[in-house]
Amino acid sequence: MKGLLKYLSPFAPDQSGAVSVFYELGGIIVICDAGGCTGNICGFDEPRWFQERSAIFSAGLRDMDAILGRDDRLVEKLKDAAKYLNKEFALIIGTPVPAVIATDMKAMKRMATKRCGMPVMSIETIGTRLYDRGAQDAYMELFQTYVEDTQEKSSKTGILGCIPLDISVLDPKAYIQEEDYYCYGMGDGLEAIKRAGSVERNIVVSPASYKLAVYLQKRFGTPFSIEYPFLPDSFEEELNNIKDKKVLVLHQQVAAHEIRNLLRKNGCDVTIGTWFMEIPELKEAQDLHFEKENTFIETVLKNEYDVIIGDPAFKRALKGFTGKYIELAHFAVSGKFADASQNALWK
Repeated sequence: MKGLLKYLSPFAPDQSGAVSVFYELGGIIVICDAGGCTGNICGFDEPRWFQERSAIFSAGLRDMDAILGRDDRLVEKLKDAAKYLNKEFALIIGTPVPAVIATDMKAMKRMATKRCGMPVMSIETIGTRLYDRGAQDAYMELFQTYVEDTQEKSSKTGILGCIPLDISVLDPKAYIQEEDYYCYGMGDGLEAIKRAGSVERNIVVSPASYKLAVYLQKRFGTPFSIEYPFLPDSFEEELNNIKDKKVLVLHQQVAAHEIRNLLRKNGCDVTIGTWFMEIPELKEAQDLHFEKENTFIETVLKNEYDVIIGDPAFKRALKGFTGKYIELAHFAVSGKFADASQNALWK
């Protein structure tokens, strides 16, 4: 059964990924739900909620609102909120409820833009896909709306894909080696996004931002590379001790690819396994993509790896594994940080 999980916890869903992209950008974020999805996002999937607040609201849908499709009520609530909050834009996020009743999110976006007198965006998340799909859609909606046309070029580098769910750290700027850069959505806000067309190059740090990098390349000619600078120093030191082993890396693909490159210098045979989106040019023939927990367990144990690197949550499911398991947290999987010292700030 595809959705049955006996050992793993559910991964962060697409609406959480969409909210994470917009969290620091200073807008009104409306989650089109009865309250539960908003609680999950703020309580479990968004660690910044406990350090800095964002204007996130639940639409507070009641049974009859959902049955009758009362989109006008949501728009009126948003209009009232816009009067009291000095925000530059609003965002409407989908959940399973509007997905089931076939809410026209684009029509709601047009209606809200007209009535609220401010830019309104919408993301058609449905709650049954994983966080990276929601993040990808959010990046495209955000940048297509706000990036300004320009012929100018600066010396800055754009960092694409920085959200806690993907990079599993709270302070990305502590890891980035570039001297002059924009870290979109984690440190740099809407003004940086408006100037994204002027950067010298982009760095893609997650599969969720790959489509955006391709879009910016086509529109502005901006080259990009795929890199992952967020591995803790202590973890990289541990990798240096792994030599000539058969290794499985379980993470989002860009992070796993960085680890693969490091281990291959030590003569290791490395396979990437992921539950999430994949960039075609990083995928190799032996790499694995998982959708079912039982298939994940059977496949991993059958291949008899010497070393597995992955989130501690995966270790629970691999009780039959007799090799060495090295923990590297993936926040979207377990709600833990790769830098263990940051977990005290979260829990």
